[in-house]
Amino acid sequence: SVTCHNICAPLHEEVVSEDGRVDYTKLKLKRPELRRILNAFARLERARYDSWPEEDKIAFWINAYNLQLLNIIQQNYPIQSTRVGRLLLGGPKSIRNISGIWDKYKFIIMDEQFTLSEIEKRIFKQNFTDPRIFLALSRASVDGPPLRREPYTGAKLSEQLDEQVRRFLSNRRAFRIDRATGEVYLSALFERTVYGSEFLQKYKTEKKFKNQPPAIRAVLNFVSRYVPPRDASFLEVGNYTVKFSKYDWTVNDN
Repeated sequence: SVTCHNICAPLHEEVVSEDGRVDYTKLKLKRPELRRILNAFARLERARYDSWPEEDKIAFWINAYNLQLLNIIQQNYPIQSTRVGRLLLGGPKSIRNISGIWDKYKFIIMDEQFTLSEIEKRIFKQNFTDPRIFLALSRASVDGPPLRREPYTGAKLSEQLDEQVRRFLSNRRAFRIDRATGEVYLSALFERTVYGSEFLQKYKTEKKFKNQPPAIRAVLNFVSRYVPPRDASFLEVGNYTVKFSKYDWTVNDN
């Protein structure tokens, strides 16, 4: 099925490690296989896609996004940087050295042209209301959500997304409580201007986290469902300041 599982699974297993890093050197050797998969996305008929349940549609778009991003990285790997780039863009292996990675690289899905930022805006932010999706999107960087060794599938989507959220939050760069200083550190992906506001529709609350602005209340309400009980309790009744960790854009190679 072009929902990706059958055609994508072997590639995922071969290039993604247990900890979610990517062997881009091996991926470069697998370009014909990657091209076949991306061509299948390009040729998928809209009528067939429209007939799928929502879970299959979401799984398809997550897989398509992640593979298109992998394709862009392998085209530019190893990443080249200038001295200015190293200073301003996050170091020699930062993916921000790839100019226009989010909005200039064009590709075809279902006979329509997209960029990665267009998929985020037009598909994930407008069509689907599940913010767990944003923690399934690889940002091809060490502080981003780790890639899975298996593609997403409609049949297991909710279970996969829950597992993905827990895995992401288990990274100290994504979530950490410093009880001594009364500070809670969250991934920069949770900032209101990145994905934070996406949590408002489903997780907004007036009952808890009352000293926080609405978007952060929603994020904390979400996070508290996925972290250990002791941490969830601290989030709900502790006194703390929320801080966002500086994001590391270094490529997620191994």
